[in-house]
Amino acid sequence: MSLHADTTGTLAGWRPAEHGQESLRQAYLGFLAARPDACARSCEPGHVTASALVLDASGERTLLTLHPRVGRWLQLGGHCEPGDLTLAGAALREATEESGIEGLVIEPVPLHLDVHPITCSLGKPTRHFDVRFLVRAPVDARHSRSAESVDLRWWPLDALPPDVDDLRPMISAALVRLA
Repeated sequence: MSLHADTTGTLAGWRPAEHGQESLRQAYLGFLAARPDACARSCEPGHVTASALVLDASGERTLLTLHPRVGRWLQLGGHCEPGDLTLAGAALREATEESGIEGLVIEPVPLHLDVHPITCSLGKPTRHFDVRFLVRAPVDARHSRSAESVDLRWWPLDALPPDVDDLRPMISAALVRLA
């Protein structure tokens, strides 16, 4: 199965509870149907990306990266790579690479969707069709910052850094799922 087929199947099988997320899911499926290259970074109109909301073992803190290009604290994640076989696998790969934490565990059902405009490695304005997954770190996980980050830090869910309002719906979805 291709990454494109896995992404389509993953989103086709997911039923988000929130109406806005269902609308985005339908838009993603339409984009995937129209673009066989939708999961490739080279797809100029936009491309699917895979992100991970990494929570510690207690579920009380999240690991955020200070993104060098965006200049803000974000969840871990990024572009799908040619060797990725599944979208959840791409999110887990990104989370492991960016956190340095071995033994992360991903829930293969999407947590949240977000489309945002960005100028990424193409050097042209595009959109990221971000599919976000919930990832749990093992007890006593120790992270190490990768070259893709200015800083990497655990943040209590009730004391997040400033300017992360766009992350709150994803965090709320995680808290609902964990309840």
